[in-house]
Amino acid sequence: MFNNATIRRAVCRISPMACGFQLLLAALVVPAGMLAQDTPLSNSSVKIVLGNDSPVVLVDSATGESRAISRGSALLIDLHMSLSLRNTSSKRIRSLKLGVVAQEVAVGGKGSVSQPGMNVGPGETFPVPIDMQLMKPAMAAGPLVEVKLDGVLFDDLSFYGSDLNAQRTLTAWEIEAQRDREYFRQVLARGGVEGLKKEIFASMERQRLRPQLEWRVPRGPAMTTAALGPERVEQFAFVQFPDSPVTAVGGTAQVAGNQMRSPRIDVQNRSGKPVKYVELGWLVRDENGEQYMAASLPASGPDLYLPARGTARVVQDKALDLSRNGRPLKIQSMTGFISQVQFSDGKVWAPSRQDLDKPELRNALPPSAEEQRLTDIYRTKGPEALMQELKK
Repeated sequence: MFNNATIRRAVCRISPMACGFQLLLAALVVPAGMLAQDTPLSNSSVKIVLGNDSPVVLVDSATGESRAISRGSALLIDLHMSLSLRNTSSKRIRSLKLGVVAQEVAVGGKGSVSQPGMNVGPGETFPVPIDMQLMKPAMAAGPLVEVKLDGVLFDDLSFYGSDLNAQRTLTAWEIEAQRDREYFRQVLARGGVEGLKKEIFASMERQRLRPQLEWRVPRGPAMTTAALGPERVEQFAFVQFPDSPVTAVGGTAQVAGNQMRSPRIDVQNRSGKPVKYVELGWLVRDENGEQYMAASLPASGPDLYLPARGTARVVQDKALDLSRNGRPLKIQSMTGFISQVQFSDGKVWAPSRQDLDKPELRNALPPSAEEQRLTDIYRTKGPEALMQELKK
């Protein structure tokens, strides 16, 4: 089973919702417009959508301290609920993603919860916490919240669900998890307990010292160059990985002060298989020479098709404003690298530990969810618990 530290790190983010069989927790649903100024949420306010052939079933649910708070013509739904699910399949579950919807179209109306690093066997029950805030029109009818199963990934990398983005993300997380677990197993085999401790301490120190940025997407029209400073076209430098099936061959972005926007990156498929998704890591260096992980740059949309040995352009017509400790970060240069590739057959490539150990990446990149989970096990339970975990 996975530990509580992993559960607490459940990721919330915007995502499309999957369709499926709807299981109503209670027959009575209170219309949102009938709620008082500040009302506790009951189970009857939540609908669970798992699918009639779902590999997990609902065992129990609790809305806990969840509340609906009136905000003029809208409701702020403050969710602090938990689900108890059971694995009814014959395989071990490695990760799971739930969509959480108050309304489909408005900003702030939906999010998701993703759990990597799972190891749930057939018949085992596991908790899924949901902690987020959503907005909903006060007079909307029906349940306040719907929780939907977007996808489940198993230990053989097979997937249940209709959300293809969830499939790619969960698969990439599992590949990274397998990579990092094998790395720490090798460290233990070579250096014993002391070698494992040394490597875990080094990982925790990198996590502690890793320079982090704050970023935001500017709202409304772009700021004038007079406010940001002179605008320029900045060329990307690229870190190349020998085993990467896709390589970046050139790229630019518009840079002004602490804002970067409209990246254009040309990529080439070096493999013999078509590619339908490419993601690039994006690092920036400031005027003091400090390097930071700024963002991930996915392909511009689901229409990307990169044929075998072919080329394509990854485009994002968006902007990011970067700051450090509340102060705008003056961007001096940019570096990119291929961080994920998905082939048309659904298989996913991710960089190796050796790839990511390059000096220009080592201290700037965040650790994988699995590496964070393993260091948490060591921190909270000690080396014996970590060694037992690596044997699984």
